[in-house]
Amino acid sequence: MLEGEQSETANAARNPRRVLVLGASGTIGRAAVRALSRRGHEVVGVVRSAADDKLPPRVSEIPACSGPVIFRQGDVTDPQSLERDGFAGERFDALVSCLASRTGAPRDAWAIDHRAHLDALTAAQEAGVSQMVLLSAICVQKPLLAFQQAKLAFESALIDSGLTYSIVRPTAFFKSLSGQVDRVRQGKPFLLFGDGRLTACKPISDRNLAEFLADCLEYPGLQNKVLPIGGPGQAITPIEQGERLFALLGLEPRFRHVPVALIAGIVRTLDALSQIVPALADKAELARIGHYYATESMLVLDPASGRYDAEATPSYGSDTLFDHYERLIQGRSENERVDPRLF
Repeated sequence: MLEGEQSETANAARNPRRVLVLGASGTIGRAAVRALSRRGHEVVGVVRSAADDKLPPRVSEIPACSGPVIFRQGDVTDPQSLERDGFAGERFDALVSCLASRTGAPRDAWAIDHRAHLDALTAAQEAGVSQMVLLSAICVQKPLLAFQQAKLAFESALIDSGLTYSIVRPTAFFKSLSGQVDRVRQGKPFLLFGDGRLTACKPISDRNLAEFLADCLEYPGLQNKVLPIGGPGQAITPIEQGERLFALLGLEPRFRHVPVALIAGIVRTLDALSQIVPALADKAELARIGHYYATESMLVLDPASGRYDAEATPSYGSDTLFDHYERLIQGRSENERVDPRLF
């Protein structure tokens, strides 16, 4: 079920199930709810509280849900709320988690990417869940950051849990590569780290990723595995992204190159200052996150050579980043505001 094999050709799941979705208020979570519902699964989505960013109204706008869908508000950082408000003493067949820390800062990462998932795993087992699909990240292959280490710690716990599992590690998301569309449209240069060719990725759309998550529930070949996944086509570099964006806008390409050494210097400075002012530790970690994404590709890492391998990175779906750019430019789509450091 990779490039050229679209799961959407199946009108319904082979074995409809009762599925709890964590992180159902996020962009991937909402897409996962749609994908699961279209296949006839009974979906219960857990969303954050009404006071938090007015998320339930956004969730209520989810279209194209053909199966039964219920949304429940709960606090995933509170085990009692998770059991009471999420699982609610009911039986479920599967758990799909699209949860991720918002900032990647150590405290947030270990609270969400690790602790909340451990609590959810315990509650899931008590609710009769026999299968879990976890949305992780491809960057955990080279875990230099707190959130990557937290994700890996839970991945290990899930593998050891005895549940049937699928650990999905996507490459870059469209939304994390679209933050400069408005900037370029306003006549400003496209920002690049280094020469713009230091990194590459095979970005995947929310829709295609959600379909892949749904596939993991249904296809044994995708189970009890760690699954890196990217979108269709060849890997693309930041400078290629910028060149295509200028072409779509009919503008002459203009780039501003930011030295990677500058980011490294900021990291060193904040690290030193955080020894004096502990409150700066999170800022130092966020700077490390920025440096990581400026220098590391979102592709499969060959452990033998230490190189990223585009050919070894599986492709899935039909949505391309450049089609997404075109829809944004034409006003046929909106790019949700997100923090690209999380991807």
